[in-house]
Amino acid sequence: MVLLLNHVLMQEPEAMARLARQKNQVMLVQWRTFNFKLQATPAGLLDLASAETPADLVMTLTDESPWSLAQATLRGEKPAVRIEGDVQLAAEVNWLVEHVRWDMEDDLARVMGDVPAHTLSKIATTLATSLREFMAKAATFVPGKSSL
Repeated sequence: MVLLLNHVLMQEPEAMARLARQKNQVMLVQWRTFNFKLQATPAGLLDLASAETPADLVMTLTDESPWSLAQATLRGEKPAVRIEGDVQLAAEVNWLVEHVRWDMEDDLARVMGDVPAHTLSKIATTLATSLREFMAKAATFVPGKSSL
């Protein structure tokens, strides 16, 4: 996970500059029993922090249901998160979440060429849109009632 995050960060110089300003700051991400700590490096990337290192920022996903999280993600919504700790670090993390995106098509193009990567990306986008529409309709479904 850290390697993927760093790969995405390296595509955005502004993101790396923002993280470099937060060097050595530790962020704890937790959901249910799953948690991990990330530390900002002087290079503007992320590294795993040791379990003993105190967190400067704690981000807890508040929705316990994996199904609800999946639905929100498919609708393009951010999950509900309780944030505690360093305000400046929280602002930088929020900026990263809002502005940094993985250009998967570009990465695929390096491996398989431009045309296949574009085609695969278009198929994935269409599938995601269809899945979002289905989830929106499924959320309003009431058993025993007609959808007309």
